[in-house]
Amino acid sequence: MKRFTPPGIVLFLLCLMYLITYVDRVNIATAAGEIRRELSLSATQYGLVFSVFGYPYLLFQVFGGWVGDRFGPRRTLFVCGLIWAGATIMTGLAGSVISLLLLRILLGVGEGATFPVATRAMQNWTPAGRRGFAQGITHAFARGGLVLTPPIVAWLIALTSWRGSFVILGCASVVWVLTWFWYFRDVPAEHKAVTAEVLERLPNRGRPSHAERPKVPWGALTRRLMPVTIVYFCYGWTLWLYLSWLPSFFQNEYGFNTRDSAFFSAAVYLPGVVGNLLGGEISDRILHRTGDLKKARRNLAMFAFLASFTCMLPIFMTANLTIIVLALGTAFFFAEMIIGPMWAIPMDIAGKYSGTASGLMNSGSAAAAILSPLAFGIVADMTGNWVLPFTGSLGLLLLGAALAPLMHPEQPFVDPQVTGAAPAAAPARA
Repeated sequence: MKRFTPPGIVLFLLCLMYLITYVDRVNIATAAGEIRRELSLSATQYGLVFSVFGYPYLLFQVFGGWVGDRFGPRRTLFVCGLIWAGATIMTGLAGSVISLLLLRILLGVGEGATFPVATRAMQNWTPAGRRGFAQGITHAFARGGLVLTPPIVAWLIALTSWRGSFVILGCASVVWVLTWFWYFRDVPAEHKAVTAEVLERLPNRGRPSHAERPKVPWGALTRRLMPVTIVYFCYGWTLWLYLSWLPSFFQNEYGFNTRDSAFFSAAVYLPGVVGNLLGGEISDRILHRTGDLKKARRNLAMFAFLASFTCMLPIFMTANLTIIVLALGTAFFFAEMIIGPMWAIPMDIAGKYSGTASGLMNSGSAAAAILSPLAFGIVADMTGNWVLPFTGSLGLLLLGAALAPLMHPEQPFVDPQVTGAAPAAAPARA
């Protein structure tokens, strides 16, 4: 895809969405010190604030993916965007822990469907051989949001207050929502700027492969995606630990203020941006050279799990700040290499049900969003040790590598509702 073709612009808009949703999701981590002081919250209570986001986020993974498959990404992301933008703005008005919890729930409602529905948008707008790249670069922008959020929020807090920072960031979300609804079309062939040359490179030449809205075969599809969901939970545990507690880790373990903890958190997050880009690109290159989806998706994910585990080990052996930052950063780099191949798998397997399938997979990460932040806060409160909670990541990184062989991206989903259905062919070797 050329950079300024409509598919390239759509991909860029999705990249911005991934970045913005992560900024709105993790700004509360950077503002933790200010909010905890004003509302007098313990680490366990603030862990609950992180955790409660995950309940609607989990629920709306599958439901939102289904809505995206049924009603199209254009309208679905427009509604979701208005909800998450409104929740972000109103968080700046929270006056108690209860209102903070309720607004985090609302944010989870708005963001829950976004990634599965974005995957559904990519299904029509991205050639099969570039799916790993598309997933890699969009998630790289999400991790770019992680890098940018700590310094931006720290600067906005100093400029206004923690409340003002949420209002400003929520207003930025509204701008994206309006731009998306104006530019995007569910069917590429209906976009005025799409040429015949561009359509030739898109799946089904930019037209839907079915006449009516799909009726999802829930049981069969859920069973087919279950190994992928479990493996993604193992990844999600570490992701949500980093998203929720990293700034507080530096504040409590090293006594840093908000500005300094934001700097070191950004330094740890930055390698994740590169990991996302490389993971998607390497996955597609392996697929182009071998035509083997197991090597391109599953085997790459296994390697990344094991490498992340190995790189995290030094944080239990030293208190040296430089080594800690390097260990956490490289562990995050390899963990993020998992993203590109993993998010390509639902598209490889599920075709027209890719939105629902992506939601099923990401429900694993959503479940981790509930458990991981709360577990970290409880362990930190009970022991006073801010390194010990990372042991959960070590175990689940190993488990993810062990369970990855159960995923089979090379076997397309056969719709049991279609008589005599045959699997679609895997993407051909380029």
